[in-house]
Amino acid sequence: MLKQAHAISEELIEWRRDFHQHPEIAFDLHRTAGIVADELEKMGYRVKRGVGKTGVVAEIGEGGKLVAIRADMDALPIIEQTGAEYASKTQGAMHACGHDSHTAMALGAAKVLTEEKFTGRVRFIFQPCEETADEDGKSGATRMFEEGAVDGADYVIAQHVDPTQPVGTISINDGPCTGGVDSWSAVIKGVGGHGAHPQSTIDPFVLLAHVITALNSITSRKLDPFEPAIVSIGAVHGGVAENVIPDRIELKGTLRFASLEIQKKLREEVTRAFEVTRTLGGDYELSFLFGGLPLINDTFVSDTIAQVGHDLLGEGKVLPMWKTMGAEDFPALLQKAPGAMFTLGVNIEGRPLYELHHPMFDLDERALPIGTAVLAETALRFLKS
Repeated sequence: MLKQAHAISEELIEWRRDFHQHPEIAFDLHRTAGIVADELEKMGYRVKRGVGKTGVVAEIGEGGKLVAIRADMDALPIIEQTGAEYASKTQGAMHACGHDSHTAMALGAAKVLTEEKFTGRVRFIFQPCEETADEDGKSGATRMFEEGAVDGADYVIAQHVDPTQPVGTISINDGPCTGGVDSWSAVIKGVGGHGAHPQSTIDPFVLLAHVITALNSITSRKLDPFEPAIVSIGAVHGGVAENVIPDRIELKGTLRFASLEIQKKLREEVTRAFEVTRTLGGDYELSFLFGGLPLINDTFVSDTIAQVGHDLLGEGKVLPMWKTMGAEDFPALLQKAPGAMFTLGVNIEGRPLYELHHPMFDLDERALPIGTAVLAETALRFLKS
């Protein structure tokens, strides 16, 4: 399989560079999705366009087990600074997270699988809007899940490039790998007045100070130390003049968690933290917005990917996956079937390290056939197991 993937290296690079030069953001992926759908139809896949707004679903094979392979297609609102010959031609947009390569490698896997004989079906899910969400707070994976993109699937797999690891390696773990995320917003309400007469006010900044102390005590005093969780404040807005105590302060933040039980506990404790405002004579409003599930890799799926990595790449080339509380919307596709995501080493040797979402981010394109081969071979292993 690795040999077959290397045989289409030039095509993989051509796809990746074309997507890189023409990045599209969120659900506005009409050019990218159109190219993907056209290429898949040429390969003989049964293609559905416009799934989850601008996603593409393509399937090949008949009967038996169904393995789904997901690739995200969207770029970021970043001004590229790489100076590469294939740099973005779209002002203010850049593939700084490697989704251009994810799309190219999934197309490559689709192509090499057309040369294989197997019983069962392989379905490719090309997803929009992994990086953000629409007006209803739903990302591309959620939208595609709701429209049946993984219905009937026995397994779902995905990959993500990793610029910190060398080419020729993959990383995979079972269990929790990325954090779930909620956003929260709040208003602390007091009584405003003159800064020279604080006794006539209920100062929302004083209320805020107590709330911050309570919020920062949640993970250290309300949760099991072995349960990963984060409570962060990201924005505080209040007041307009140095001698005026305002009547309200607005603030926003994020929650990160590795299980739905901890998510529930965090919401309860954040609410309790804001209750101190009422104890001190003020009031508050608080709302939560669900942002995404934690990624919990299935053990069997992870073990299968690891074995494929050992067989294709050799001993010592399958590494532990770096765990992060950063969010990834792939878990939305795992609500009906077990699955896992692995990471692919794409570090450019001898170049300063620029991580994901950096305007100087780039990757070593020698990794493209490796990711292609691992996706395709893993799908075949599941169908033959």
